[in-house]
Amino acid sequence: MDVVTIGETMLLFTPDSIGLMRHANTFSAKVAGAESNVAIGLSRLGHKAGWISRVGDDEFGEKIRSFIRGEGVDISLVKKDSTAPTGIFFKEFRNPSDVRVYYYRKHSAASLMCKEDINEEYISKAKYLHITGITPALSDSCHEMVLKAVHLAKKHGVTVVFDPNLRRKLWEEERARRVLLEFVRHADIVLPGISEAEFLFGSRDPVECSELFLKQGASLVVMKLGNKGAYYVSEKVNGRVDGFKVPQVVDPVGAGDGFAAGFLSGMLDGLHVSQAVERGCAVGAMVVMVPGDVEGLPDQAALQSFITAAKDGDDVQR
Repeated sequence: MDVVTIGETMLLFTPDSIGLMRHANTFSAKVAGAESNVAIGLSRLGHKAGWISRVGDDEFGEKIRSFIRGEGVDISLVKKDSTAPTGIFFKEFRNPSDVRVYYYRKHSAASLMCKEDINEEYISKAKYLHITGITPALSDSCHEMVLKAVHLAKKHGVTVVFDPNLRRKLWEEERARRVLLEFVRHADIVLPGISEAEFLFGSRDPVECSELFLKQGASLVVMKLGNKGAYYVSEKVNGRVDGFKVPQVVDPVGAGDGFAAGFLSGMLDGLHVSQAVERGCAVGAMVVMVPGDVEGLPDQAALQSFITAAKDGDDVQR
């Protein structure tokens, strides 16, 4: 297994019309979740990914399991829970620059995940463990579960990758800051966005914040800067990679997950950190041009074509 990730995936309902959701009459149903987005992105790029989670023993849960399994992701440790439902959420496109997300996940099956859901042998066989700040925010038992997964990864020499992925609606700011920093200290690689860095350290300076992440214990920090690219730093290397300017941003949600998938793909392929970051920027850019969290995730051929076109000055630019 190349990458194992853990977290909640829900059914996403999107109005088939733009504007206030109260006026929508029809919705499209899609599958979305930060961690499974990353797993699917990696699978499409030719890597082996496993996803650990729980879904309700219901039709929404079956749809999620079927879809993710169909993308080539291992779901052997995804449990069906007959006591709680699969979570859902809605994405409202009020206008091209105003996209809002509404979650209905309280008491969902995934929020009942616990440390007993973690299999030591499964974790030990991975090269990377990918976690986000969303899962520990779901419940105390989820927090304990992710901590167990991290400790097992450390025990077996598995590289821990942490994306803070701050969701302010899930918890109080003080607890969020404390827990996110807790996982930063456990992580080998941290993939924060600049807004998350500001939340944790009160600064939007990527260089300053990256150094603060390093001081917490991370060995590599990759700071996502949106369409401006990313800044990366470790004890040995540092640099900045330009972003890809796309003709139109259709749906910005999921770009960070696409970045993580592209970056990890580059690391798995043995690329230099700067090239892995470039791949992350490219995948993130491709995601925002397509509605949905995973619909824009590319395979290797599409990714290389996109990067080549950008460097040749075609439809996308650097």
